[in-house]
Amino acid sequence: MKHLRTLLSFMVLALLAVSCVKDDTSLGNGAISIIDIDSTSIQTEYNIKKNDILVITPQVTQQNKQKALAYTWEVELQTVSNSPSFQYEAKQLGSYRCRLIVENEDGKSFFNFTIHVNTPYEEGLTLISKDKNGQGKLSFLLFSPDGKPAEHFTEDDCFAANNPDEEFTVNPVDIVHSGENLILACQGDETQAAAIYYLNEKTLVVENKITAPEFPDFKPTRMAIPSEGAIGVAYPILCENGKVYEFSTSEGALVKPRKLPYTYAQSVVTYDEGNPGIYYLLFWDEEAKALCQVYRGYGPYYCSREYLLERGKFLEKCANDPNVNYFNGKQFARMELIRMTPSQLAKNGSETLVLTKGAICQKVRLQTTLWSYNADEASNILVDNGGFSPVGFGKIPVDEKTPAIANFTYKSFLYAQGNKVRRWNYTSNQLLQDAEVLLEVGSPSAVITNFEISADHKVTYVAFYEPTQEGNNGSVWAFDTDKGTLLNKYDNICYQPTKLIYKAK
Repeated sequence: MKHLRTLLSFMVLALLAVSCVKDDTSLGNGAISIIDIDSTSIQTEYNIKKNDILVITPQVTQQNKQKALAYTWEVELQTVSNSPSFQYEAKQLGSYRCRLIVENEDGKSFFNFTIHVNTPYEEGLTLISKDKNGQGKLSFLLFSPDGKPAEHFTEDDCFAANNPDEEFTVNPVDIVHSGENLILACQGDETQAAAIYYLNEKTLVVENKITAPEFPDFKPTRMAIPSEGAIGVAYPILCENGKVYEFSTSEGALVKPRKLPYTYAQSVVTYDEGNPGIYYLLFWDEEAKALCQVYRGYGPYYCSREYLLERGKFLEKCANDPNVNYFNGKQFARMELIRMTPSQLAKNGSETLVLTKGAICQKVRLQTTLWSYNADEASNILVDNGGFSPVGFGKIPVDEKTPAIANFTYKSFLYAQGNKVRRWNYTSNQLLQDAEVLLEVGSPSAVITNFEISADHKVTYVAFYEPTQEGNNGSVWAFDTDKGTLLNKYDNICYQPTKLIYKAK
């Protein structure tokens, strides 16, 4: 009996041992649920543009039993979401370390990734426009690293999108790229004072706004601000009454003029070499009836048969000899900087076309102490202080406000006449009034307002609007500068365009 009880005890222990072995095996075969995040459904690097919304929906599977999953999304070690799908709004430029944590009651799985928020405004065309009430819009056409433009301009108003709490002053008139900012001038109206905005070049966020209600006649039209403004230097801003105010880009201060206190035509040339101290500005003095130059902040010096002649001495000499003034008896029409590539500029020096009614001073080359005329090659610079060959062109078809652009590559001066782009070779004997029609844009009633050109001069952009249309009645077309072949259309992307500029990186 004792042996029977012992045998039964051994059998019970054996059964218990078998039972324990079975439990261990089942645990290994399916009790632990292993989480797997599919690496093909989520990337390690994301590149998006500011204001974009990135949505990530990872594929997550479990081996063995399916158990409840919890999600945690982290950005820079801060939990931002517990949803299975992650939505990230790109509000700030920069690179951000992110992590996805998926867990169940048995354990966790991790996936690290990075989001790079890039500027959508790196390089491209910047366009300001206004509707019939003066309400402004800021548009941008992004260029890719290979220099090709995007298929579309930005869909929304870039000013409003990046400055939701800022009211855009009405009647934007001019925009320049200077330093790390886009500087934007708006005339305002009876209820709003004129304003100068500093926009961050990469985000288009307003970093500063300057108004001067104490100057009611400050109605800007053109800003003579070089691409690299120097600290403590005041640059001219021309107003619609022909008067000039001086503006310090570094101090954000507007003051009455000291260098240019007279009345000037609505035509300004600003040239610089990307150096804060090397620049020149050209104005037409309406009272003196002469071209004047501000060079590296000095001057203005007047276009005459003597070097560096200041206004008082210039007028005194003209009283005794009218021929001291190169433009004596000529009525000013407009002037236009001839665009050059860096290699062209290094060989030739900067040049400006100056047009007067009845004759043209074909090219004005400016150096520190020298005015020279009609010099087609650097070796032909006139150093005798005088002589230029007027070229008659009949009835002049352009004035101070005519949209126009000139380039050195094709020696062409393009100007607008209604919806027509006309081309004149400024080295030829062709009459300006007989310039050929290179391209017609939009409908017959369309009005061209602005031009811009690519860095290599091969592509010209023309901005225009349709006066009979409402809403987005403004467009930009791209065409071959030499042949006039239409390359691309960006239709109905803005209001009436007021300024189109190329913004480099």
